[in-house]
Amino acid sequence: MGKAKYQKWYNTIKCLKYKQIYYRLFYFVRNRFFSKKTYKSLNKEVNGLVWNGKEIYFQNAFHEAQKFEFLNLQHDFTNKIDWNYNGFGKLWTYNLNYFDFLNQKNIATKKGLDLIQDYMGTESQLQDGLEPYPISLRGINWIKFLSRNQIRDHAINQTLYKHYQRLHRNLEYHLLGNHLLENGFSLFFGAYYFKSEQFYRESKKILETELKEQVLDDGAHFELSPMYHQILLHRLLDCINLAQRNPWKEDGLLPFLKEMATKMLSWLDNITYNNGEIPMVNDAAHGIAPNTKEIMEYATYMGLKWNTSCLGASGYRKFDKNGFEVVMDVGNVGPDYQPGHAHSDTLSFEMYLDQNPFIVDTGTSTYEKNQIRQRERETAAHNTVKLGHKEQTQVWGGFRVAKRARIISLEVNDISVMASHDGYAPSIHQREFKFVDDALIINDNISNQKEDATAYFHLHPNVNNINPKGNCIEFPDDGVEIHFEGTNIGIALHPCKIASGFNRLEEARMITVDFDKTLKTTIRRRLL
Repeated sequence: MGKAKYQKWYNTIKCLKYKQIYYRLFYFVRNRFFSKKTYKSLNKEVNGLVWNGKEIYFQNAFHEAQKFEFLNLQHDFTNKIDWNYNGFGKLWTYNLNYFDFLNQKNIATKKGLDLIQDYMGTESQLQDGLEPYPISLRGINWIKFLSRNQIRDHAINQTLYKHYQRLHRNLEYHLLGNHLLENGFSLFFGAYYFKSEQFYRESKKILETELKEQVLDDGAHFELSPMYHQILLHRLLDCINLAQRNPWKEDGLLPFLKEMATKMLSWLDNITYNNGEIPMVNDAAHGIAPNTKEIMEYATYMGLKWNTSCLGASGYRKFDKNGFEVVMDVGNVGPDYQPGHAHSDTLSFEMYLDQNPFIVDTGTSTYEKNQIRQRERETAAHNTVKLGHKEQTQVWGGFRVAKRARIISLEVNDISVMASHDGYAPSIHQREFKFVDDALIINDNISNQKEDATAYFHLHPNVNNINPKGNCIEFPDDGVEIHFEGTNIGIALHPCKIASGFNRLEEARMITVDFDKTLKTTIRRRLL
């Protein structure tokens, strides 16, 4: 192993928790060298749960006959469903095994039962579907479907019970983060459904520990993806709904879940743009999670109330002035031990103008470990500054992070945010966002500059009418102009691609500005 590879692995592994390393080794040894565990039979009747009333339904993923659509990719299983189908990659296979489609609005009860029974008939051949994460999501979806439709089927319940035992034995302590939290949410459903004290003890331990760890002081989920925040908040609200409608335990967990939910609601309310969209920062994509409006309505239905608090611990800041909405990332990559959904985007920003996206993150179009995935996580895919060929944060391997940029200074007041990071050490990048009248001013300063500096500004695909004029670029259709001032600046327009969802890329334009040491960018409404 060369020195560079050694350093990459060292910088990746050194941030892991001991627990992650221990469980990775433990599961490897146990599963390879010891016999498979036999599972207990279900020796009691299951009466189901009360599950009705308002809830968030999933998007239609199952269509007529044997046709499924996930991640904007459709496949028709003409004769028989292959639950291990991997023609579109592992994430598509995962989605097939989640069974979210059981809880879409237009599925017939009989068809849902047929799909469950088909799945049970191929259980001995299942692969990805028997991993802890898809078991977790599928377990919740089966329980919702069975309970809503008042289905009492011992064979289905036996399979479900066996899968929950498998989950309980393979909890994702080697990954932690959102995976372990999903395990806990699902065990909570399994505990209520089967009235299992064993499942409940484990779920309570996970939920109490992980929600305290994963929900930051300002209410953000600590993986810093608004999309995952929506997904996990939806699951938390489902658990609250479950406990409120099915009184079984009165041990203080429900008030705690409500407290965590109100914190997460507050953050989501704050970070969401006025048009209801969320920033596409870190791993985030349109059309995956329930939207903010749906989540807020669901929470209100259950009687939850929240206040919009200030952004803080998440590292995001937001300005909403004179039709400008700007979300800035002035925080560290997080969390240290599970940054799989992080991007190299320190001091990046998005800007909406009159509720329309204008300068945007390039987004996420794939989780496959390929060049597209790598490019979408790198510095140049974000609205920040890159020095030479250096990356602020070394993202690699699809979901890994080695060397990370760290915020070393931060000053915030009512009209400005100024921060600096050490991702290019010994060079330091400092950026100030400042609102003056009808303009956003961005001041970049590179101290101890060793390589060429380039600032990136990615325009939304709908921004088409672009007129460069010297050091100024005009956008007549949007009533905006961007003016650049600095030393040895060179302005250029380039084609780029913006993700409008998984497996969807749209043609767009980006502005690059080469500069030496300092750059002042003024984004101003044009005087018509």
